[in-house]
Amino acid sequence: MSESVVSSWSAVSVLVVDDEPGMRAILKKALSKKFAQVDTAGSIEEAEELRKRCHFDLLIVDINLPGRSGIEWHEAFDPSTRRSDVIFMTGYADLDTAIQALRAGASDFILKPFNLDQMMQSVSRCIERRMVERQNFALQRDVERTYPVDIIGDAQRTLMMKKMIAQVAPSLAAVLVEGESGTGKELVARALHQLSKRSGPFVPLNCGAIAPDLLESELFGHVSGAFTGAKKGREGLFRVANNGTLFLDEIGEMPLSMQSSLLRALEQKAIRPVGAEREVQVDVRIVAATNRNLKQEVEEGRFRRDLYYRLNVLTIELPALRDRLEDIPALSHHFTQQLAKDLGVKPVSWTHEDIQSMQAYDWPGNIRELRNMMERCLLLGKPPAEYWRELAGDAPLPMVPQTSNSAPDVIEDLAGSEASLARGERPCSCYDTHNEEQFCYPTSWTLKEVGKSHIMQVVDSHDGNKSAAARQLGVARKTLERKYKDWADESA
Repeated sequence: MSESVVSSWSAVSVLVVDDEPGMRAILKKALSKKFAQVDTAGSIEEAEELRKRCHFDLLIVDINLPGRSGIEWHEAFDPSTRRSDVIFMTGYADLDTAIQALRAGASDFILKPFNLDQMMQSVSRCIERRMVERQNFALQRDVERTYPVDIIGDAQRTLMMKKMIAQVAPSLAAVLVEGESGTGKELVARALHQLSKRSGPFVPLNCGAIAPDLLESELFGHVSGAFTGAKKGREGLFRVANNGTLFLDEIGEMPLSMQSSLLRALEQKAIRPVGAEREVQVDVRIVAATNRNLKQEVEEGRFRRDLYYRLNVLTIELPALRDRLEDIPALSHHFTQQLAKDLGVKPVSWTHEDIQSMQAYDWPGNIRELRNMMERCLLLGKPPAEYWRELAGDAPLPMVPQTSNSAPDVIEDLAGSEASLARGERPCSCYDTHNEEQFCYPTSWTLKEVGKSHIMQVVDSHDGNKSAAARQLGVARKTLERKYKDWADESA
């Protein structure tokens, strides 16, 4: 059995119910080597008293007990309460008894006498199934929140952040992720979890989205009857995240009364479900995040100083988007491709003018605002530059006038134009642009020089956007790229 599987059993609780003290002692000794909590009872009534104080993941029950038999223990199979796995054992079994046990909901049925290996194999099957249930529960909470953990961008601040993530991920210490709202704190937490190679799930919780009086139960769980309305027990997220990572977003929103309970759980590596009398050992890596200045919150008495130091073992500060503007081209391309697929629209490539307009903005909402902007532009079919102009109430940028002589003729039909010159036809020194704007050239220029000057002026009028200039000139962008390459080779 792998070490990771055995370590995941530390958060599992077991109750042995048998009227023979010797059997109880043997099973408790064997199971205590694997589980942190193993209790025993000599009757159903005694077992029920224990179940009221603590939830048990696994019940190992002798069928032939004084008073009520194991099969008559209906409370253990009540669907209105959180079910436990049940392994029945008996020394007086027949086919009818086995059928009754399985119909009652037993996970397994073992005949006495048995060897410990047989019992441990049965226990292993039940616990592995329980671990799968916990994993599925974590995935159900997270099913709509799956993101790639690749941190996009090559700006200096971004590269420093990536290096820091790679350095601290293998550690078991708590990590505090600080940054403005929308900078990608959860993405960083997921990257830390993936790089840590921890075997358990990644479980996120927004502390500000849970009512203060329910937060303790959400984190630590509760037993049946712990408070009004608690008709059945529930595992907390600490146990769901066992051997994994628990991400506490907006930790600054956590009430002071809850902060002391969290501090104890971090220090003791154990939790006590609401209404329970015993603690449960857990192995959970904590990653906390906040957009507040926790140090200032501590000074003003709104956050516990000892919890702050406990969380602040390792800190990762996320830069605002305005401090990593070089990443906007890569981020906008990533979001455009991702959103186009999600929205069922055709992906587009933003122009140089669009990128410049986005880099000129300070993005108070950071990456979240950029993503929303990309989604809005795709849905409206409107490039970012045009959206900004309309939002600011500015008139659209003037288009470079297109002449009846057709600029494409200057670019693609040089041979024909040269033939006209050979025939003695003198080109006009100015293009007629319908009285909008004129591009004039000295009559002493060669046609090649006129073509080069005209292309460069059109590109400049579009602020260097070759795609827009190519559309204006009526040629392919590759034609412009080839022209610029030829001019560069000539100048070399």
